[in-house]
Amino acid sequence: MCRTDSNNHSREIMGKNMLAIQQPSQQEWVIDVKSKLQYASRSAEEALWSQHSIYRVPAGFGDPSRSKAYKPQVVSFGPYHHGKPRLKPMEEHKHRALLHFLQRSDKTLDDFMEALEEVVEELMDSYKQLDKAWRHRDKFLKLMIFDGCFMLEIFKTSEDVPIDYAYNDPIFSKHGKLCIMPHIKRDMLMIENQLPLLVLKTLVAVQSGNPKDEEYINQLVMNFFATGSSTSKMGQRLHVLDVVRQSMLPDLVTGGKSTQNKSATKSTTDVIWPATELHDAGIQFKMKETQMLKIEFKGGILTLPQIIVDDATESKFLNLMAFEQFHAGAGTEVSSYVSFMDNIIDTERDVILLNKKKIIKNFVGTDKAIAKLFNGISQDVSFDPDNSLGEVHKKVTAYCNKKWNRWRANLWHTYFRSPWALLSVLAAIFLLGVTVTQFVYSLIDFYHSKA
Repeated sequence: MCRTDSNNHSREIMGKNMLAIQQPSQQEWVIDVKSKLQYASRSAEEALWSQHSIYRVPAGFGDPSRSKAYKPQVVSFGPYHHGKPRLKPMEEHKHRALLHFLQRSDKTLDDFMEALEEVVEELMDSYKQLDKAWRHRDKFLKLMIFDGCFMLEIFKTSEDVPIDYAYNDPIFSKHGKLCIMPHIKRDMLMIENQLPLLVLKTLVAVQSGNPKDEEYINQLVMNFFATGSSTSKMGQRLHVLDVVRQSMLPDLVTGGKSTQNKSATKSTTDVIWPATELHDAGIQFKMKETQMLKIEFKGGILTLPQIIVDDATESKFLNLMAFEQFHAGAGTEVSSYVSFMDNIIDTERDVILLNKKKIIKNFVGTDKAIAKLFNGISQDVSFDPDNSLGEVHKKVTAYCNKKWNRWRANLWHTYFRSPWALLSVLAAIFLLGVTVTQFVYSLIDFYHSKA
């Protein structure tokens, strides 16, 4: 009995000792907190968050059925998905691309490695939650040069210049351009699959012997994605996804800075009517051939950019919106555009109307599928009343709230939406006319008989 009590006492002492080892003392904790006080300043925190530009999408983010939209299916860029089994076949082509890149240059591999070594810390800091395994400098630099050279070689396929690859090359040929490039383009626009543009800028500077400015790299991206946008004043961008997003913004000519609509300071809870109801209320729809997400409303005319909806549209918008949500200061223009389109697209009837006005080009199948697409990707996305679309939202809402426009919309929605309702109204009007005519003739007969 005494031995048992002794054993229990020994275990209790050992447990307390183990707890003391596992948990720091109060004094150590205080020292640790004091040592980190220097990082709690506003300037230090701003510097910390400004370093990151490439993010992982949390497991519970958005609709679980759309999680595939953030995962590359053909090629990996950067460390997040490197080595995944389904992406390994493309690694062979990265090695070939590096050899062609070096053969075309009069510089050695060491020259490129030394140049990247100077900015390696900045490149590492671009990735939020970078695994410790990738903090090994040599391993990380090797990945950057392989992926960077491969991306530059991919961009060259959009140029009308001969390239030193075989005519039957599976990637860098007409066949690859038709069959493989669309999948590579889709993977390039995934937030987890980005490469800092600083990598490309550094490689091109070493290869040419002249430092290339940001606009040259931006133009390479624009030519490959065929956005048709000018990049003369885009400025330094973070990665491919950032360049493509910036090319879609209507304020590109002002330097790529996110504009805020100062007049739209008052938030609104009104939801814009679907396109068919807006049309019933007298609003006309007009298409503008541009890839910039610029929507205007003036004189009862709602002008929207033409949008081509294909198999990559859903993934593209989901990743653009994810970047806006994760990167503070990026803006909310794309998210607000998607939210606006979700408001005016409720059913397939709205898609049919926008299709007739050439605002939507359908390459995915049925009109119902497009309505489902916009209704789905806009989940958990709120409209920002202070961005460039805020004033448009207010104007359209004010127009619809006018009594005459509401009455006209209700009239059309109730009596003229279906052909049977229209026939009923016409029949009622006809009967009313017959009744009035009979009444008039009765009066005439009465006065004649009295006379």
